[in-house]
Amino acid sequence: MKSIEELMALRDAAKAKMTARDDSTEITRIVVGMATCGIAAGARPVMNSFVEEIAKRNLSNVTVAQTGCIGMCQYEPIVEVLEPGKEKVTYVNMTAEKAAKVVVDHIVNGNPVTEYTVGAVAK
Repeated sequence: MKSIEELMALRDAAKAKMTARDDSTEITRIVVGMATCGIAAGARPVMNSFVEEIAKRNLSNVTVAQTGCIGMCQYEPIVEVLEPGKEKVTYVNMTAEKAAKVVVDHIVNGNPVTEYTVGAVAK
């Protein structure tokens, strides 16, 4: 960098990217708990399955992210699906196979897989 103008242009470009990301209200977020408890319970293959299924179906309006401990370690691996304008859905005791079903049924077709949710397991 040779001038303050270059630095400011770089800053403006970075801010524009952040703003574009924040304003994307049509993005569905899949968040996988990847703390030690989640990883030990098998969260890594679950996350990989979500990423592969989303890519295979070329779903550009869906992101897959990881987070730390969600707080219900006995139900790991845990996945939260956050869709714009809808209630968060929390899936528990997930496997790679269940993740593929969640993508097809919930993400693509809009029907949450209730038998995998925390409400169904806690009963």
